[in-house]
Amino acid sequence: MSQIRKQSIISSMVVYIGFAIGFFNTWLFTREGGFTQAEYGLTGIFMAVANIMFSVANLGMVAYVHKFYPYYNDNLPKKKNDQLSLAILFSLIGFCLVVVAGLLFKDLVIRKYGTNSPDLVKYYYYIFPFGLGLTLFSILEAYAWQLKKAVVTNFLREIQFRLLTTILIVLSFSGIIASFDLFIKIYSFTFLAVAIILLGYLVYNHSISFTLSVSRVSKKFYNKIISLISFVYGGNLVFTISMVIDTIIIAAVLPNGLALAGVYTLAQNIASLIQAPQRGIISSSLGALSQAWKDKDMRKIDRIYHSSSINQLIFSVGMFALIWLNFTDGVFTFKLQAGYIDARWVFFYIGLMRIVDMGTGVNSQIINTSTLWRFDFYTGIILLSLTLPLNYILTKYFFGVIGPAIANLITFTIYNAIRYWFFDQKIQPAAIYCKNRVYPGIGYRCLLLLLYAV
Repeated sequence: MSQIRKQSIISSMVVYIGFAIGFFNTWLFTREGGFTQAEYGLTGIFMAVANIMFSVANLGMVAYVHKFYPYYNDNLPKKKNDQLSLAILFSLIGFCLVVVAGLLFKDLVIRKYGTNSPDLVKYYYYIFPFGLGLTLFSILEAYAWQLKKAVVTNFLREIQFRLLTTILIVLSFSGIIASFDLFIKIYSFTFLAVAIILLGYLVYNHSISFTLSVSRVSKKFYNKIISLISFVYGGNLVFTISMVIDTIIIAAVLPNGLALAGVYTLAQNIASLIQAPQRGIISSSLGALSQAWKDKDMRKIDRIYHSSSINQLIFSVGMFALIWLNFTDGVFTFKLQAGYIDARWVFFYIGLMRIVDMGTGVNSQIINTSTLWRFDFYTGIILLSLTLPLNYILTKYFFGVIGPAIANLITFTIYNAIRYWFFDQKIQPAAIYCKNRVYPGIGYRCLLLLLYAV
């Protein structure tokens, strides 16, 4: 636990530095005299669509790395470890399928977004290099987490990527990048640059090796690997769609969709401040959870669960209250464009959703690294079946740009409640022998009391 705590603290510091840079970028994007709301909204759409591309292209390779890395590491020398080679190869094959699908369905995109979000159609092809960069980086990141290099990957994702964006914005304001057209085209390759940097770092430090020979571990666990990635891939895909579909629906169904997507993106970025510790804790604990399940160390899993749940809940509630009380003053103090004041209530509902998610600790990661990972797929289907209709109906017919935030609060509360029940019934009993245990789910029980009070 001391190693996890140390990595979590350092990673959280890195994440916060990245958030500071990110908020500086957000200010540059949204301040008076800066980019238009539609231009800022387009960068949010790029990120949302790229996440869907990654979810389709990775073919379950991230889960494969997290679950089976201990078996490869314990039974193979580094030069014969083929796990990363297989993960990258199949992810590239998956991305080729994404490109083919993108070409086939381009006419559908034009019909759906041509009226409300014409710039999305104009820069349609530039989303693909952005998605490729995110896919490659995420595979390398998953492997680096197992190598206990979470701090490095967090630095590249949270700081390096944002610094590249800062440079592009500054170059735009200085006139070196003469137009938004050139800005967005260069921006589309930023994640690919970060992925190349991470690959170079791992190769330079002799942390990885590539081989075309299929190892005995891959052959031995072939059936289990296929079974795992089939379910987890589907679960992660529907979960990611559920997480990013809100911005995409706004751009599709609301008049002046990209401008309103910019408002929603601002609220999301501010709400992400609430979630900062979660990123550090997840990246630092995944390797330990995978090893603990392999070693059947239920005591360690139990400690990770409870400490992550309580600590994240306390932090998220405090940070939400701080931001909510000062949101309007912040918009005027930093001289953001007047239209962004509409992001206040969007943030309110997204912030509550973040509290719900953080109050459950790392139960999602515990389930995914256990033998009960099929449940992730089933709950993902439930989440998607609720998210899609609620987002569409509440956005188009009732609340406009606030609709997706309300829909996500409802669906993620149900989703996390189901997962908490499953965790309490199926996984927690395995740790019953632990002495002096904290009562299971104390963080989430406190969360339910908080929501009831609100």
